[in-house]
This record gives sequence, structure tokens and C-alpha cells, in this order.
Amino acid sequence: MVYNTKHKPVAELFGLPEPPATGRGRLVHVAIELFYSHGFQAVGVDQILTAAGVTKTTFYKHFESKDDLVVAAIQQRDEWEMQAWTNAVRTMAGDDPKEQLLAFFDVLDVWFNAPDFRGCQFINAAAEFPNPHDPVHTVAAQHKRKNRDFFRDLAAAAGADDPESFADRYTALVEGTLVLRQVHGRDDAAAVIKPAVESLVNEALP
Repeated sequence: MVYNTKHKPVAELFGLPEPPATGRGRLVHVAIELFYSHGFQAVGVDQILTAAGVTKTTFYKHFESKDDLVVAAIQQRDEWEMQAWTNAVRTMAGDDPKEQLLAFFDVLDVWFNAPDFRGCQFINAAAEFPNPHDPVHTVAAQHKRKNRDFFRDLAAAAGADDPESFADRYTALVEGTLVLRQVHGRDDAAAVIKPAVESLVNEALP
């Protein structure tokens, strides 16, 4: 199946988060945007406060440090992104789990060609906080494991004999595609890898 995604805007495909109504919500929302655009280490607390329009008193009412805000931002991004991607894939492929696994790469293709693409925020977080015991690294890794388990569950629903093995191989293709786009600058990365995905899906799923 071929999905017509080339002219669908990313905002239309993923939707937009609900505008925050609280001081804490504004801090997290602004932090997500600034961290994604500029990097975690490059953005200071004062920059976040100015953009969110809140005081230091409000900040320290909710967070003990910038690192606490980083963790909260990644957790919030995880909640929103998991739902947004699930909805986008279903928009492309309906409820068929096999078609969803194929459509995931069509959604990647739309995202990769967005003008504000700055890579995967969870890979960025894990790279900037490389210590596996760091809370920031931990929440980023948790997101990646959730993704892998989501692929496993889709494969199981599609009738895979070994959904665990499928999830490992499919996840490797997803993460490799992200590196090809983010590190090599290939905005066609998802299209390049799609045939390998189709081969894996057709081999593993009835």
C-alpha cells in the first residue's frame, strides 16, 4: 500500500499539544520547545523563565533544579509523542497492525521533511546526558523501550510467530533510519529504508 503523505503538514498529522493553563505547564511546554531547538545544555533557566513568562519563585515552587525540569519535559514529550504517533499511524493505515508497521515509516518520512526537524529529542537527551544512571538518560531510555514494546505488540496482533525477535529487528531499522536522517542529513532516509521494512514485515507476518 502507498500512503499519500508528502503534502500533509506535520502539525496536521501529529496535532498540537493542548496549550498549558498553569505556570508549571508553561515552563514544561516552553522547555520542550527550547530544548528541542537549541539543545539541553545550551538553554538556561533564565531563558526558559523569560519565554514562559513566569518568575523564579514559580520555577522553584515546582522544580528543584533545571535537571528536574528536563526530566519533566522529556516525560511530557513522551506522553504527547506516543499518542501523536499512534494517531498519525492510524490515520495512514487504519486499524490493521501490519499496515501500521509499514505506515510508521511513511509518518517518519513526513517528519523528516519538516523544516523544523531537529532530530529525535530522546536520542538528543541520551547523548547529552550519557550516564545511564542519570535521571534524564533514564527517562529517555524508557521512551525508547516503550516504542520497542509497542512494535512488539503490533507484531503480536498481526500474528507474528516471534514478536520479540521482530521488535528487535524492526526497532533497529527505526533507530538506524533516525541516525541516517539526523547524522547524515538524509531527508530521504525513511524512503531509503522502507524496502527493508517491507521485507521484514512480509517475512515475519502472515
